[in-house]
Amino acid sequence: MYTVGTQHPAVSCQTVMATKTKEMIWLESLKNARKTSLVQDGRRKIHYTFPDKELVEEYDVHSGLLLVRKWKSRTTLGADKKWEFEIGEDVSMPSPMETSYIVESRSNPIFVRKDTRESFQWRIRNLPFSIDVYEVTVDEDKTHIIIRTKNKKYYKKYHIPDMVRNNLRLDHKAISIAHANNTLIIKYKKPVEIMEQERLILKELENNKTSREGDIQCNPS
Repeated sequence: MYTVGTQHPAVSCQTVMATKTKEMIWLESLKNARKTSLVQDGRRKIHYTFPDKELVEEYDVHSGLLLVRKWKSRTTLGADKKWEFEIGEDVSMPSPMETSYIVESRSNPIFVRKDTRESFQWRIRNLPFSIDVYEVTVDEDKTHIIIRTKNKKYYKKYHIPDMVRNNLRLDHKAISIAHANNTLIIKYKKPVEIMEQERLILKELENNKTSREGDIQCNPS
């Protein structure tokens, strides 16, 4: 049985009041962070530096869709930890030591978040069971999504960092699922608060100076 716990410990889970002003605290934190921006390979790449962590986001320059969000924190001794992907996945070449591990775990379920404009979306590869085997629910506290199979072969409980950052509760009615090519696809319809916040973030990025591929440097803001 595959069992996976809550993900993304690098994401701040600060609780905020559910007012229109407070819900924009994430936008304000991005505005106030030290950042650099670069357009490369059809992507707008933004690197944010916070006092205790780093954040990298990559947007499609044409659609404005967020393709990658990854975090890097530090140990108590100040050493950098590995990047943790909140959205997207690591496509870099593995080291020789990592290669053998990847081969061994190739058949294990692979959990990746790939959002659309209207929905948070997760794809779990290597799940061959038919769609009627899966049960996707919201926990009693309305803070986590739970995936389980009736045959007890897979279980995962996870939260949506965007919802946590804005102190928004989950609604089971916003969930939909599909299954194709051994992949379970879970969608959660984004609430209006998230949609508005993402619109304002894109507007803010468009107003910032961005270097192009081949420029000598990327000026911090």
